[in-house]
Amino acid sequence: MATGEVVRAAVDPSQLGVGEAVTASGRISVARMHTPQAPTVPFTPVQLSSLDEALTLASRTTGLDFSVYLGELGGDTRAQAEALHASTARPTHAVLVAVSPGERVVEIVTGEESHRRLPDRGAKLAVMSMVASFKEGDLAGGLVSGLRMLADQAGHAPRS
Repeated sequence: MATGEVVRAAVDPSQLGVGEAVTASGRISVARMHTPQAPTVPFTPVQLSSLDEALTLASRTTGLDFSVYLGELGGDTRAQAEALHASTARPTHAVLVAVSPGERVVEIVTGEESHRRLPDRGAKLAVMSMVASFKEGDLAGGLVSGLRMLADQAGHAPRS
């Protein structure tokens, strides 16, 4: 067993910073503020508001249920988009715009009623418009523009 003295360095408490203290054993304890990283989201609050407004207006005007999915779609993008569409409240009246930026894919899925009112040609034009905006780095603007085009193509809700 070794023998010897415990040597403690003298610490001047006036030299300690905010959140630092000398413990009874002579060690220096330091408390630091932990600031968590803010989650990264693809849209600013203003862009989210614009997107929400476009979705609401398209749904109200046409009587169809518009929704947007943004994320990975996997290997079979069409099948995944169709599965997402089928999970909506009224699939026959739904229009899903599925965008996977990482895979560079845009899928538009319509139900029976929404397909009658939204021809494939109109959906293709909306996709081309969205892709042009996406290439310029404007994801939110492309979605808003595409939703407006789709709503225009579908027209007003039929009167009952």
